[in-house]
Amino acid sequence: MSVAETTQVPPEGVVDEGDKRVAPLELFFDLVFVFALTRVTELMSENPTWEGLGQGMLVLVALWWAWGAYAWLTNYIAADEGVERLLMFAVMGAMVVAALAVPHAFTDDALLFAVAYAIARWLHIFLFAEANEDVDTGQAIVRLARTALPAPALLIVAALVDDGTTRAVIWIVALTIDLAGPLVFGVRGFRVSARHFAERFGLIVIIALGESIVAIGAGVSSDLDAGIIVAAALGVVVSCALWWAYFDVWALITETRFREAQGHSRILIARDVYAYLHLPMIAGVVLIALGIKKTIGDVEEPLKTAPAVALFGGIALYYAGHIGIRWRITRTLFRGRLVALVVSLALIPVGTEVDALVAMGLAAALASAVILYEVMRYAEARNRIRSGAAH
Repeated sequence: MSVAETTQVPPEGVVDEGDKRVAPLELFFDLVFVFALTRVTELMSENPTWEGLGQGMLVLVALWWAWGAYAWLTNYIAADEGVERLLMFAVMGAMVVAALAVPHAFTDDALLFAVAYAIARWLHIFLFAEANEDVDTGQAIVRLARTALPAPALLIVAALVDDGTTRAVIWIVALTIDLAGPLVFGVRGFRVSARHFAERFGLIVIIALGESIVAIGAGVSSDLDAGIIVAAALGVVVSCALWWAYFDVWALITETRFREAQGHSRILIARDVYAYLHLPMIAGVVLIALGIKKTIGDVEEPLKTAPAVALFGGIALYYAGHIGIRWRITRTLFRGRLVALVVSLALIPVGTEVDALVAMGLAAALASAVILYEVMRYAEARNRIRSGAAH
């Protein structure tokens, strides 16, 4: 019997699942992203205006795309072995410097952020190319480099520009180029282990939700009283409801569809569902963290417009990610969460009129109502899905 007959080669787009799990180095690497998320919240908190929200979201998109690039990398290669381990440590160092510069990434530390970020992004291409031995994947890396190399360079150009508006425009152009790469040039040639990929992105959602918990403590600027304690409890309710909305059923359904997909279809799910549609979820949680922080800071005063947009708009953005994921994998609407999204947007002007504590109560009630409705409405299907996942 020939070697070809005895050796099973995974089909296009598929990595042999085996027992591949998230490695300790990947979790260690993700701690840098935890730090970076806290700095994004700090950036927006120091400038709670439309400008501050916009800058925070631009930085978040850049950080997300960098993190996602390494999620693809470590899904494909063993980055915790040999020289790759040392290079990953170097990337962590660059990302820590970038994170330190985040609060002033559009002002005094613009160049520092841009250079550190560019180093991290360019090392990704080098690592991917250096560790790869597959011809198809090598061609995919070359296509990826067409946008992954020039986009960070544009951020360096932006840092050298004095005009704030021009700097922001260059940022938008750079990020558009970067994010458009996988759409314009495609992702054919890459290979994905679905179990590992889904686990990695699930963990980053937990990390983001952890930022909303951290925001509770960061928002306390005075002695604890009943109002702060109640607001903190409501903040925990919001975070728990958001966790439930993703991990109770939909993370399981999404991973199942992902693992069932073969060939190029699997790569497209990795790109569309995880790389793109998880971004609004993460952005939503970061905005919610800002809203919680501002609420805890002064529970007896109405939220200003930007924090109100962050709190309720963040919830809407989080649900928008879920709606997009469901449509991508089932071509059906997530009607309950679509209603919740509309209600959340409608609550933004309310949040600027009532005490911040009341606004937080409304956010907690809405997020909890979504869970209660779905648990009751889809009880049988939910039990079947969770029981199947357990086995």
